[in-house]
Amino acid sequence: MKLPPSVQVIERGWLSANNILLHAQDGATLVDSGYGSHVPQTLALIEHALQGKELARLVNTHCHSDHMGGNAAIRKKYGCRTSIPEGEAPLIDRWDEQALILAIADQRAERFRYDDTFGDGAALRMGEFDWQVTAAPGHDTHAVMFYSPELGALISGDALWENGFGAVFPQLFGHDTALRETRQTLEGIAGLGAKTVIPGHGRPFANVDSALERAFWRLESYEGDITRLARHCVKVALSFALLEKRSMPLADLPGYVGRVPILSDINRRYLGMTDVDFAEWLAGDLERAGALRRENGMLYASGS
Repeated sequence: MKLPPSVQVIERGWLSANNILLHAQDGATLVDSGYGSHVPQTLALIEHALQGKELARLVNTHCHSDHMGGNAAIRKKYGCRTSIPEGEAPLIDRWDEQALILAIADQRAERFRYDDTFGDGAALRMGEFDWQVTAAPGHDTHAVMFYSPELGALISGDALWENGFGAVFPQLFGHDTALRETRQTLEGIAGLGAKTVIPGHGRPFANVDSALERAFWRLESYEGDITRLARHCVKVALSFALLEKRSMPLADLPGYVGRVPILSDINRRYLGMTDVDFAEWLAGDLERAGALRRENGMLYASGS
């Protein structure tokens, strides 16, 4: 799979989303800015990639912490124009930490200012190519993707990865609505006929039909059993927290899962465990998956 040299994908590990630089003579556009605790690394990577050229614009596929956590620092350093999906603007204006999935998930981001917004059906000139803005609700009800017909390339954010898609938190917008929107988004991607997908996490890939097949299979399993989605979401949320913290006393985990709203709320609504049983199940399942390890009474992040 080949992308033109002007399309540069900086593949990041968790916690940060990929940074996508679209180069042009009049300045580059950056898509997504990573997580707040990774800001020094993000700035260094972007500076190296720009090689002294101008960063003219920063855009976001959506405003979750791992995609917009570096916005404030990048805007401060480069003075670049910042553009966000129009549906995210009211949430950023009032800094709605629930809708942005920040404090309720024990995540953080520095508040930032934006210059303008864009919506479904808009056309953006980013780098050397024109990109169509396409709504991508589901993982985030206000998310968008960018599609270049000339390249046959889709910047998908968290709407489609090579092996799935971003977690759909069932209690935030109603699980029926969120899953229906996810299906509509996947069907929309299938209709584009993209040859290459540049995802928010993981490497760019060309086997788009296979990725869609896996995504639809996963979606169908959630549609058939909402508790399966609930279990997936709490494992994602705890894994993210541990990757940032790096470690946590095992004895503190029951209190943590009972205190962090996104964990406690999903458990209460869909799983119905005590905090102690919930903590033990989470730790055991993530340990079996290789996402954490136990040692001397501590939990350590060990995977993605």
